[in-house]
Amino acid sequence: MRIELPKETALLIIDVQKAIDQPEWSKYGKRNNLNAETNMSLILSKWRQSGRTIIHVKHESKEPNSTYRPGFVGCEFKECVTPIEGELIIIKHAHSAFIGTNLEAILNEQKISCLVIFGVITNNSVETTVRMAGNLGFNTYLVEDATFTFAKPDYRGHIYSAEEVHAMSLANMNNEYCKIITASELEKVL
Repeated sequence: MRIELPKETALLIIDVQKAIDQPEWSKYGKRNNLNAETNMSLILSKWRQSGRTIIHVKHESKEPNSTYRPGFVGCEFKECVTPIEGELIIIKHAHSAFIGTNLEAILNEQKISCLVIFGVITNNSVETTVRMAGNLGFNTYLVEDATFTFAKPDYRGHIYSAEEVHAMSLANMNNEYCKIITASELEKVL
């Protein structure tokens, strides 16, 4: 696949926070992409070298028992993506990084036309953000092996593996809202 990244491309990192390591997330089965954090770290390092915009999206839950509550360890960024000075941080309270935030305004102000996205959870905050980005007209790439999810039951109680949930979510987004790429494909153009 041909990947074209103009200078006006931003890296959008979705919800890569310590809360995702809590056992409650894997109650139906293990997660996929066990090397995702390694890929995240490599991409972030290369992106920093490129000098392009980096935006970290942080989920801060308003639910009293959430592991994503501000002030709790789970709300902190994971070490593989810890922001450095000069990198933007968007705080969100909904699944999409565009809802209730100034993300779209920031992207428009900086004349960003293209987004590269990775993070967690594929079928939740990542998918809803990718769908909105596509709907808003951004040329969007999703790095599938720097993104992960967990096993999940359907409404009938059938449990799907993390690999199946991930694949279906990617299928929902691919070529309609984004282009699916791998970390190695992205690294070749950075």
